[in-house]
Amino acid sequence: MRLIAGLATLVSVFCLASGAFAHAALVSAEPADGSLFESTPKSVRLRFNESVTPAVIRLIDAVGKTRDDIGIGSAGEDIVVTLPDHLPQGTQILSYRVISQDGHPAGGSLLFSIGAVTKGAVEPAHRDVVDGLIWLTRIGVYLGLFAGVGGVFFAAWIGQGNGGANVIRGGLFVGLLGAVASLGLQGIDLLDLPLGAVATPAPWTSALATSLGPSLLIAIAAMAAALMAWRSASRTVARALAAAAMAGVGLSLAASGHAATAPPQWLTRPAVFLHGIAVAYWVGALVPLAVLAWRRADCLLPVLHRFSNLAAPVVAVLVLTGLTLAVVQLESFHALIATNYGLILSVKTSLVIVLLGLAALNRFRLTPRLAFNPLKTRPLVRSILAECGVALGILAAVAGWRFTPPPRLLVDAVVTPLTIHIHTETAMFQVLVSPATVGADSFVLQLMTGDGSPLPARQATLTLSLPARGIEPLERAAQLGADGYWHVRDVAIPVAGRWHMRIEALVTDFEKITLEDDFDVGER
Repeated sequence: MRLIAGLATLVSVFCLASGAFAHAALVSAEPADGSLFESTPKSVRLRFNESVTPAVIRLIDAVGKTRDDIGIGSAGEDIVVTLPDHLPQGTQILSYRVISQDGHPAGGSLLFSIGAVTKGAVEPAHRDVVDGLIWLTRIGVYLGLFAGVGGVFFAAWIGQGNGGANVIRGGLFVGLLGAVASLGLQGIDLLDLPLGAVATPAPWTSALATSLGPSLLIAIAAMAAALMAWRSASRTVARALAAAAMAGVGLSLAASGHAATAPPQWLTRPAVFLHGIAVAYWVGALVPLAVLAWRRADCLLPVLHRFSNLAAPVVAVLVLTGLTLAVVQLESFHALIATNYGLILSVKTSLVIVLLGLAALNRFRLTPRLAFNPLKTRPLVRSILAECGVALGILAAVAGWRFTPPPRLLVDAVVTPLTIHIHTETAMFQVLVSPATVGADSFVLQLMTGDGSPLPARQATLTLSLPARGIEPLERAAQLGADGYWHVRDVAIPVAGRWHMRIEALVTDFEKITLEDDFDVGER
């Protein structure tokens, strides 16, 4: 049973960060990426799958100039960027960076052209150095929380002596430095600033305003409490501080991350809290146990027994919370092999299999030998050190989830609609068709005058037909939405082919504008 418990523990470890670092996803953009206009559109609307806060919105025009004359507004899931009245002919780049509910940034760019498609300006390069530093500091935070705080808890409540003192103290100091650095790098990433800007107040202020700010502050407090517990001469005080530090591990992880903010939060936040504490308990024991085995300490077997007895309820928590978080984030087995998130999980799973083999070796061969020959500890030491190395690899893989959203969010990821632009001297109609395949399609109609200004209309009608297949006109009334566009939702398109579209806009009782065009509908 202990072997099963140990294996379940190791398997469930990989679920910890499945919600700790993810991003909001862009659901739609109006106008769509790649749109072509005769004149400058009035605005660009970005819609995300959750409420976001704009961090940096940058418009780079066709001559490479970064424009400072744009307006930015936000309401819930939507961000509206008001464009200047006149932009140069060619391809423009709208680069956006927003703060999602978990406090981490999500960014991207979309292109639109005025007059003609050109090479346009060059997008800012992706800063691999900043990403690399974010990854390294995240590993440092994990070491401080799991190896550092977990190690102190093991020493105060389970172990005897100061086994692994240098590693535990080192883990805590690395974790503290990593947490502080993570805070500054978070602000650099949010504001899209150069690395040197970390010496200015702006990135720190911005990072503290996100949910990751309180999360890292709690982590710092937890590691500081663990240091005080380690140095305390009173066993009672040390135990109290170590217990508080362990609670801080769970609170830190539950304060930020998409697993914590995913619905239902009454389930996910407690799950992350308990899961983090359980992982710290397990990982924190590895180095002290290895040191006790290396020293051939007389207390080794009693300590192993105490650790194993307490591990039983911890394993139950790990399994239950780990499975819960995995189900929330993955949603389907296919996501395991079809997404970047799943690829990272596959790497972690391979490492977990190695850990399973080491756990079996320790349980069935190495530990029983100690009962007959307490001095034969070197094989156990080597095996535990190998576990430490593999565990570090798992933490490195987990830190990679900072840069990819979980499959749960990819369900709502952006689907680029088909863009149709119809214009005459008196009117221009921009039409977005999504998904432009057989089935239920939605249409968004942007009605404009010949100069690109909004066309006031009393009503709008969409008519579709497929003459090649003998399908007569299908008429649907459009509804004016709060976004100022006309919408026709869930239009049933039964077959693929080149459909004919006619849009009628009633401007006054005596004036009606009609524009027509063809578009292709593909198979689903």
